[in-house]
Amino acid sequence: MTKARSSDYFLAGILAFLLVAFILYPLFLTFVESLRVEERFSLVRYFSFVDLESPSNREALLNSIALSVLSVIFSALVGTSLAYLVTEFDFPMRGLLRRVAVLPIALPPLVGVVAFLFLYSESGILPRAVKEFLRLTSVPVYLDGFIGILFVHIYSFYTYFYLFVSSLLVRIDPAVIEAAENLGSSRWRTVRQIVLPQILPALLAAALLTFMASMASFSAPFLFAGEGRYMTLQIYNAKINGDLGLAATHSGVLVIFSILFLILFRRSSMRNRYAIATRGVSRRSQRSMTKASRWLAFIGATCAVLFITLPILTIVLISFAKEGTWTWQLLPAAYTFENYSKLFMDQDVFRPISNSLLMSTISTVTVLVTGVAIAFLTSRRKFVVGALSGILNVVSVVPFAIPGTVIALSLIIAFNKPHWFTLGQVLVGTFWILPVAYFVRDLPLVVRSSEAGFGHIDRSLEEASLNLGASTVRTFRSVTLPLILPSVLSGALLAFIAALGEFVSSVLLYTYDSRPISVEILAQLRLHNFGSAAAYGVFLMLLVLLVTSLSARWRGERATEHTFVF
Repeated sequence: MTKARSSDYFLAGILAFLLVAFILYPLFLTFVESLRVEERFSLVRYFSFVDLESPSNREALLNSIALSVLSVIFSALVGTSLAYLVTEFDFPMRGLLRRVAVLPIALPPLVGVVAFLFLYSESGILPRAVKEFLRLTSVPVYLDGFIGILFVHIYSFYTYFYLFVSSLLVRIDPAVIEAAENLGSSRWRTVRQIVLPQILPALLAAALLTFMASMASFSAPFLFAGEGRYMTLQIYNAKINGDLGLAATHSGVLVIFSILFLILFRRSSMRNRYAIATRGVSRRSQRSMTKASRWLAFIGATCAVLFITLPILTIVLISFAKEGTWTWQLLPAAYTFENYSKLFMDQDVFRPISNSLLMSTISTVTVLVTGVAIAFLTSRRKFVVGALSGILNVVSVVPFAIPGTVIALSLIIAFNKPHWFTLGQVLVGTFWILPVAYFVRDLPLVVRSSEAGFGHIDRSLEEASLNLGASTVRTFRSVTLPLILPSVLSGALLAFIAALGEFVSSVLLYTYDSRPISVEILAQLRLHNFGSAAAYGVFLMLLVLLVTSLSARWRGERATEHTFVF
């Protein structure tokens, strides 16, 4: 065995150990736990789940699936229409709409849900304003339950469709569109037969992300569900009640359905691959509109800008509210900077911030090293390592199909006692269990972005370096790494941002001393400290924007296009 071949297998062995220890082993134990009933193995819990006389489980599953399907449909309608409008047409407010359309990305999931709670719930600002304006005795309309969760999902997930579709629309050769129009094709027929087939891969990719995110959604059901049942809440409630077996059963069912839909989406993606025909010509100018159409577009754009920015502005406004002064009033009665000063002056208040920054940094560095190594083996050493590289590739993206509640529960079951995987240490109840959970959840982001980077490199460059006498390590450091760095950093940036705002896994794994920002926001809400909760939310948004801006400036890029294929 040559030195290079030995090093490849050694690296693959280390990576396989990490994936087995923190992904496959915990999931296996979770499945075993779901089968263990009174010291024996049985399928009784699964039979009970599908029992027609127990409607609660069936309701939770149907609600989760229906919510995910509707989230995909309405997010696609909003995001695709918005992308087509701002890409194809010129109208007043177009520039502002393009800038604010991506703002929901800067809202961590829990912060976005809290913003909707302040703004649209029964006690929210807008429903109460309508009540006061119309002099009614009760709030006429507000967001709650299934509809409330759906609206939160549309707001959060339409950006997938907007970004993916707009990135492809600007790459379509204008000559193709013009040729169709010159041959007498109507605008709708051109869109249906030429544009739609070419953006279909983007639609399927965005639909997959939206469906999986909806199935894994926890923050919105947690705050808006009321009496409704959803699979992620069932897992959480079973864990809180101490029934790990029932929680494991719900986790198993949720994982099975998530993986089935993942396979379905991937098969659809493979059957609908299209190449975008282009001759390198510049994008045509936006279409002109009639005066009436421009006014309608202006009104629609204004409504869209208000819908997108109102939750963010609401969080900012409430962050200045003086604690205890906002009770029955429509808006806070007194304002102060105290909520922000305490973030840095009070050590106990600052602890969740330092915890989130430290845990996010640890998990991102670990994900970065592991993800790049896996992508290197699967892209550059798959013929040497053989089937092992394919196994690494598949296992590394398994967490994409697993909701955060399931990941947290599997880690609890696996590491609530000493194990040689953890050098004889108990991870549950310690600071380190949270970075491990973030590592598992965010690994697919870096693996896929790194593989995309490797895929765009001409291998002859690396071969030339090796033929000129450079070692494999020096070739990777001097040739390969600088070329894949933008893609790698894109994935690492998304992983860091996701870890900063992570709530789903954190709420099941944290201790008081290791609580992150997201958990502290929930704690402040329960104490009715709305100003402090909003201040944490604003700080979290600013951290996300700061990291994004610094990353873009460091790379010298004005815009970055992210493409993920799962």
